[in-house]
Amino acid sequence: MKRLFFMMIGCMMIISCAGTRPDNLGVTNGRLTDCPSSPNCVCSQATDKDHAIAPIIYNGSRQDAINRLKTDVSICSKMTIVEEKEDYLRIECTSAIMGYVDDVEFYFPEKNVIEVRSASRLGYSDLGVNRKRVEHIRELFNKDLSPTPKKLNP
Repeated sequence: MKRLFFMMIGCMMIISCAGTRPDNLGVTNGRLTDCPSSPNCVCSQATDKDHAIAPIIYNGSRQDAINRLKTDVSICSKMTIVEEKEDYLRIECTSAIMGYVDDVEFYFPEKNVIEVRSASRLGYSDLGVNRKRVEHIRELFNKDLSPTPKKLNP
């Protein structure tokens, strides 16, 4: 009985780590949502040094860049595309151990630029995970894909 109780508590903790899906994501007037004041978010449209990160630059068509990004995300474990539009992708990333969910957005406003935002749903600090994730995605995007890609978990 005691063991069942602790298993139920553990399951509830993992489920609660996902947080609720934010309702303010997306693009408004050509901009992704601003990062909160907490250090668990990065955005290529941010102007402060704590949240700012470079956009992803590409050559070729927007559709080719979207397809390439979707391929890169598909080889990363625990990443799921949850919204796709002509100029926008939103991905949910789930941490392996605690099940925390982060939201990653990609906005393709003009030729050769991908604006990006990655933010934790819960907590204050992410220990740099969102910044590392964006840089990992940038690295994958800029590399030639191998014929048999390995599953990655940034």
